[in-house]
Amino acid sequence: MSAAPHVLVIDDELQILRALRTILTEHKFQVTTASTGEEGLTLAAANPPDVVILDLGLPRLSGLEVCARLREWTQVPIIILSARDTEREKVAALDVGADDYLTKPFGIDELLARIRVALRHSLQAQGSREQIVVAGNLRIDLPRHVVTRAEAEVKLTATEFKLLAYLTANEGRVLTHQTILANVWGTEYADHIEYLRVYMRQLRKKLEEDPERPQHLLTESGVGYRFLADE
Repeated sequence: MSAAPHVLVIDDELQILRALRTILTEHKFQVTTASTGEEGLTLAAANPPDVVILDLGLPRLSGLEVCARLREWTQVPIIILSARDTEREKVAALDVGADDYLTKPFGIDELLARIRVALRHSLQAQGSREQIVVAGNLRIDLPRHVVTRAEAEVKLTATEFKLLAYLTANEGRVLTHQTILANVWGTEYADHIEYLRVYMRQLRKKLEEDPERPQHLLTESGVGYRFLADE
């Protein structure tokens, strides 16, 4: 990855394109903008970005279609921009491979934080995956299946560890309920959302300092969950 990460912004609102170009350039990013999905796909192929910021509400070729087409040939992190009333589309975009989403209107500090997480996840995916994950006072030794909290070992069931390992392998990404269930339990469990919630509650009780205010095992309301090593 270059010293100045390349961000491709695809949005049909010219005011947002101008604002993001100015702000991201000020924060030392290389920025390319596109106002249609077709243009965005062409630019992504011609000059592959390090992160894509993608609006769902594009004319003609929708953001969902753009996301699906990008996933046909690249694993570049995709951050979705979504209006508050498009949760179904937002979930659909995550299911076809988007990494994260922001709801309009959004704060620039939050956007910058999401970009940093996306870049970190991208670097992990390109290199060898971390074998030991450290998150606050948690230490997750993936090969040995050992988890410690404040240096005391935490006993997890096989399923709890499998769930935690899947979340940490996708650190920073928003994972939908169905995606987690299908990958941890199998496709036949993809609709058993309450089953997943029970296991997440158990993990939080064992791993979070305050299970009611988790710092690492985060809920994305109505969508799924995300693991963050750092808030």
